Amino acid sequence: MALRKSLVLGLSMLVALLWASLVMAAEPGAAGQGATGGLGSFFSYAVIAAGFGIGIAAFGTGIGQGLAVKSSVEGIARNPEASGKITVTMLIGLAMIESLCIYALVVALIILYAYPMAKPIAAFLGFKI
Repeated sequence: MALRKSLVLGLSMLVALLWASLVMAAEPGAAGQGATGGLGSFFSYAVIAAGFGIGIAAFGTGIGQGLAVKSSVEGIARNPEASGKITVTMLIGLAMIESLCIYALVVALIILYAYPMAKPIAAFLGFKI
């Protein structure tokens, strides 16, 4: 029961901080611009997408690594003589799992800093870059 309460409290705090940061990051005139907020709102959505992408990737790889370590420890407990082979295989598997999160980080950084459609979108919206 205490775990559930702390989980609900933690998620509530996370949502509150997320919304507070979005409100504080809003531009002063962005509220009256409606759905066509301009280039600033487009890039703010790109930042939010990159943040969610890396968060989901880190969550998934964390679960995958935890399950891999759990299974390898169980295997070593059942057969201690094979601990060397199990450990090597586990480390290779952990490196492969971690590479998925690194790929997600690269994609998030591309979205944030090297978005190839930034200039055409800015030209379409009438901004000069």
